[in-house]
Amino acid sequence: MTDTISGKVEKSLDDWRDQLTQEQFYVTRQSGTERPFTGPFWNSFETGRYDCVCCGAPLFLSDTKFDAGCGWPSFFQAVTPDAITEIEDRSHGMVRTEIRCSRCDAHLGHVFPDGPPPTGLRYCMNGHAMQFEPEGS
Repeated sequence: MTDTISGKVEKSLDDWRDQLTQEQFYVTRQSGTERPFTGPFWNSFETGRYDCVCCGAPLFLSDTKFDAGCGWPSFFQAVTPDAITEIEDRSHGMVRTEIRCSRCDAHLGHVFPDGPPPTGLRYCMNGHAMQFEPEGS
């Protein structure tokens, strides 16, 4: 269900479970992490846009993607500053910055301050949290 006033997408866990694959649900709704070098898009460099697998919101453009060597799709900039929400994550005995979709609150991954210019950021995303829209589609 989409709130027409705020544009937010809110669904029950059962609705998300019906819509998503098991891996997509684990990553996006249970804040899971796919194993490195196993998820989609970690080594794909086609031209297009990466959208949220849950709600279709645009997240990243392919010209901001780079090979970080970490085994997850990595980007240095979101498509717009308000496409993602940053949350402090103190799980696993460390402090990190979690990234969520601003529209549907799906867990996407984390951002680190060790990326390339011009931002110096590395948005380390779970491939199962995204869908790819090729340029021109």
